[in-house]
Amino acid sequence: MASEPIVAVEIGTSKVCALVGEAREDGHIMVTGIGCCPSCGVRKGVIMDLEKTSACVQTAIQAAEQSGQVEIGKVFLVISGEHIRSMTSQGSTPVMDVKAGVTQDDMAQVMDIARAVNLPHDRELMHSIPRKYMVDDQLVVSNPEGMHGAKLSLDMLIVHGARNVLTNAVQAVRNVGLDVMDVAFSGLCAAMATLTPEQKECGVALLDLGAGTTSYLVYAGGTIALAGVLAVGGDHITNDISIGFSVSLKRAEMLKQEAGSVIPDSSMHFQRIAIPAEVGFPACSVAASDLSAVIQARMDETLELMADLFKKQGLTQQLSAGLVLTGGGVHLKGVVPLAEQVFDLPCVIGMPVNYSGMATANEGPEYAAPLGMLRYALRSGGYRQTEPIGWGGFLGKLWGRS
Repeated sequence: MASEPIVAVEIGTSKVCALVGEAREDGHIMVTGIGCCPSCGVRKGVIMDLEKTSACVQTAIQAAEQSGQVEIGKVFLVISGEHIRSMTSQGSTPVMDVKAGVTQDDMAQVMDIARAVNLPHDRELMHSIPRKYMVDDQLVVSNPEGMHGAKLSLDMLIVHGARNVLTNAVQAVRNVGLDVMDVAFSGLCAAMATLTPEQKECGVALLDLGAGTTSYLVYAGGTIALAGVLAVGGDHITNDISIGFSVSLKRAEMLKQEAGSVIPDSSMHFQRIAIPAEVGFPACSVAASDLSAVIQARMDETLELMADLFKKQGLTQQLSAGLVLTGGGVHLKGVVPLAEQVFDLPCVIGMPVNYSGMATANEGPEYAAPLGMLRYALRSGGYRQTEPIGWGGFLGKLWGRS
């Protein structure tokens, strides 16, 4: 077991979640504590009210401490929002000793060069992910160490986010007396929780269907080819239902969860759903087929946007393992067959791999991002740290740490 539990926090549009995990030597993670709180002050993954969001974080942390019987002082923060984008960067360096071949020092040097991108002043580097190395611009390899050549090049994926949005997310956690040890992109975390090595090697796209956003991560050619966030999620469906049938947002969310379906069923044709009166809203009834049509229109639009993006990037034909869906949106009836129809690819719901305990059974896909953050912290070694990291120079400057 790790010397102390790892704690992941996700500040989502619909809920704030804190998971406590313990790592075994074989890499298996046992979830020993969980705390959730409905989000306040968050819109499309972006914090709009710092005080309200911090209160939600505190409630989730207290629940996680109680269920896990631990005292939490440091956490790893999952980040989402439309502000997150990715780009490719290249770097090249002469091999220091041609006779000896490529060394780890050469690899570190070319990584530093590829990572040194000129981002706008309002952007912050989140992840720099090596994709492929090239020796003398000819031989493409995943690990060039020991190979002979005069020049080493690297193709790297850069994931970056808006500085102010990231600052506010970190501040929301620090406001309740917690240290943020590291941050990571939600799509990357969800992929780490659910994707297998075989899926990554064959080519696979992960869509994390959240309330306010849809995060995506694409593996092609055995490496991460694309990452980002679409500012459309389950809340947009709820809003469409509310407007379309003149019901409250709370009632619209209940309709979506209890009676909603992405693909109309012939048995729904004459079925009607009775809706009791609420303050400001009279009693009414809704045709089940009409409800399904509204849900399908919005979900189809979301999936079509993603399909068009993958097509423009030339990735669709490289996804032999198809699609993996995670997030709360997977609970919407019919979402898997609709995704298969839109992408013309096989699609499955992503279940956590090598996890056990709380939040890993029926609700596993919904907690994919914070579950993946537990693994991210474990693999990076961040859970062993005693001080928050100077993330991209940003946290160090902001909080006065070196």
